[in-house]
Amino acid sequence: MKVVLVGVGQAGGKVTQALAEFDERMGFGAVRGALAVNSAKADLQSLSIDTCLVGQARVNGHGVGGDNELGAEIMQEDVGEVMGKLDGRITAEAEGIFVVAGLGGGTGSGGAPVLARELSRIYSVPVYALGVLPGRDEGALYQANAGRSLKTLVREAESTLLVDNDAWHGSGDSVGDAFDAINDAIAQRVGLLLASGEAVDGVGESVVDSSEVINTFREGEISALGYASAAASEDSADNINTAMSTARQALFTGTSLPDARTADAALLVVAGKPEALPRKGVERARRMVEDETGSLQVRGGDFPLESDRLAALVLLSGVERSERMEEFMQRAKEANSGETERPGAPGDQFQNDELEDLF
Repeated sequence: MKVVLVGVGQAGGKVTQALAEFDERMGFGAVRGALAVNSAKADLQSLSIDTCLVGQARVNGHGVGGDNELGAEIMQEDVGEVMGKLDGRITAEAEGIFVVAGLGGGTGSGGAPVLARELSRIYSVPVYALGVLPGRDEGALYQANAGRSLKTLVREAESTLLVDNDAWHGSGDSVGDAFDAINDAIAQRVGLLLASGEAVDGVGESVVDSSEVINTFREGEISALGYASAAASEDSADNINTAMSTARQALFTGTSLPDARTADAALLVVAGKPEALPRKGVERARRMVEDETGSLQVRGGDFPLESDRLAALVLLSGVERSERMEEFMQRAKEANSGETERPGAPGDQFQNDELEDLF
């Protein structure tokens, strides 16, 4: 799946750079362009990808200090400058545009929905969002920012792929190490997902096409991604159980939204050497994902990749009604109001008025 990445804010810029570097290092060619946008000049100076500074007239390159309403206003005022920087980067070969942002800060959480709306207005290709949620221990401001941003973002983007900051790092990591580990994990997992729709190494029996990734995203407002890998045998027959176990691990313990397994649609991708990919194992794992998610729309296939390991990717779409999302939105509402409120029915968190839209 050929995409253009636009990172907004500090976290968005770092994740975008990590994704672009991983894609280049692996030789996938899925990332066709990358741009980082921020209101803080210092955050852009540490990046090697192309950058765009916004809000100079309002904050003079010093950032918005966690104020996502100001972040949204700045992006609305300077969105023409960002679109000018993207001119010529989004070509006919692009199959999607990803707006990448941390949803707890100011520029990313405020600017990402504005940019997603403008990109959707200008371009005919799908505009997706890749959003990073603050962890449970991050402050109330980050929770409230993320709740408002997410509620607006799911309306403006085709689908929003979420990563919980509590998901993909070790429990003993320092704050800095944890964020670095999360960025590296996002780059590897999302990078593999995007590349799985491209012809890479060899020919599998049932290779995943980029249209299957796109169609899975299309089935829900919010998506999550699971990943696991294990050492593989040279003989595909010996890898049937490995395919099953890695798929289960990806779904049960390796998702970007922990415990979010109920989905409207799913895609299972098993990656490894063509001769090591077990067709029976992939099909059994696909049926397992079907049973566990309760979805009848579970696509599955191979990703031929030169590696001595077998990896499973599980893309879940339509997880907005999961208990994990209900828990997060309730936390965001409480942070926004300063008081505990009774949770509503699953899925109501994106339709009610307890959290205002950003615009």
